[in-house]
Amino acid sequence: MADAAPKTATEIKFGDPASRIAQTDHWTVLLRPKQPALGSLVLICREPVRAFSDVSPQAYADMRAVIRRIEGALRDVVRYERINYLMLMMVDPDVHFHVIPRYEGSRRFGNTDFPDAGWPGPPMLDAAVAPDAITSDALLAQLRDAWLRQTG
Repeated sequence: MADAAPKTATEIKFGDPASRIAQTDHWTVLLRPKQPALGSLVLICREPVRAFSDVSPQAYADMRAVIRRIEGALRDVVRYERINYLMLMMVDPDVHFHVIPRYEGSRRFGNTDFPDAGWPGPPMLDAAVAPDAITSDALLAQLRDAWLRQTG
């Protein structure tokens, strides 16, 4: 999709466009720089809204297809057991979700282990792994490829 809409502060903070997996007219999907579990993402509304109830009907409709593709891509790459969508708009007030794939134990990607430290409870965001640039780039490439294989 075109990059017509101005970026939100949240998109900028989470590294768009370098960390972008995908973008639609209404949503941007970014790889989270710190990974509480392998494949953690940020799903950001591209509309200038700061309350979930202010998201347009078109964005709500688009969200369904985006979530289907997120879950399919993460299933392929991470093999998660559960998935958490956290709307934590305290620091970054733009409408967005932290998407955390959940699994028991650890996943290995490249030379890095990504434990799900909070399993089976809430995700432990402070225990996140910050992958090096090579690992992050490889994960981003795999998630982009997996996204393209999904259908809405």
